[in-house]
Amino acid sequence: MKIIGTFDMNEIALLIFVGVTYAIMVILPKKLSTELTILSLVWGFTVGVLFDFTIGGGKLDYYKVNDVNHYELFDFVYYMLFVPFGYCFNYFYEVLRIRGAISILYIVVWAGIGIGAQYVFSALHIITLQNGFKLVYSVPIFLIIQTLTALLYGYIKKAEQKSKADGEN
Repeated sequence: MKIIGTFDMNEIALLIFVGVTYAIMVILPKKLSTELTILSLVWGFTVGVLFDFTIGGGKLDYYKVNDVNHYELFDFVYYMLFVPFGYCFNYFYEVLRIRGAISILYIVVWAGIGIGAQYVFSALHIITLQNGFKLVYSVPIFLIIQTLTALLYGYIKKAEQKSKADGEN
């Protein structure tokens, strides 16, 4: 296995994206509990990699990451971008106090952010769609992931509030 394919614009862009997104996570004021922060980070990475391995690799193989159609070091750098995406989804869900029907709009907006990111990644050849896969096919995937993330966030938030209320009694 080759550790790094060619080092060119897509790897440079990935390093910039990772640097900027992780800086944003560090700079944002802490609004989430430690437990919710850890869950957001792990959830973002895990769900992103799960779908990426399912759709982008294996038998489906609908896109390749970076220069080659096998795994290399910068694929992992790409996967690290899922972490701030998951964190920011929950962070702004909390900060903007998203509740009720507004959740639907929030989920749609974040699905749009995901599609926009995939578009930029395609334009920079960080991902290359193949085997007939089109960007629009990612819309339901993002909608499902964001809906599950919002439901999990709501469940954890209720559990935190219940735990806090039980501790006060």
